[in-house]
Amino acid sequence: MSRHNRLSRPSFAVAIFLCICALAAHAQDDVIERQLKTAPGHDVRVGVFTDIRPDCTSGPLPAIRLATPPLHGSVIVKRGTLKATNIKQCLAIDVPAFVAFYHAAADYGGADVFELEISSPDGQKRRERFHVTVTRSSSAGEGI
Repeated sequence: MSRHNRLSRPSFAVAIFLCICALAAHAQDDVIERQLKTAPGHDVRVGVFTDIRPDCTSGPLPAIRLATPPLHGSVIVKRGTLKATNIKQCLAIDVPAFVAFYHAAADYGGADVFELEISSPDGQKRRERFHVTVTRSSSAGEGI
């Protein structure tokens, strides 16, 4: 299994945050703003999207659409598995998830922006706008 198909323990807090965000209702006009840093030619994880029901089972995965593509990179979504412990009343879960990655162009340095639209099976939609700083500094690679 590749490193992108399984989420490690450090991703636990991020996964909890994104799961909680996925359960919150947002109007379509609301846009969640996110900041991240990466290096040219590298992948950075920008989101983990899943649905965890109150009985700790997985619900249907959301649809993810690239509403505004980046000008200086690409976005891909892979299917993976979220393995976590101690999320609300769930002591241990192993559920399917979509994991989104941004890949900066190898010869680019500077700012980039893209936007994802996440649609839940019940028809709720939300938008997330990602402001990316592509730099060769040692702090690059700080995604979600």
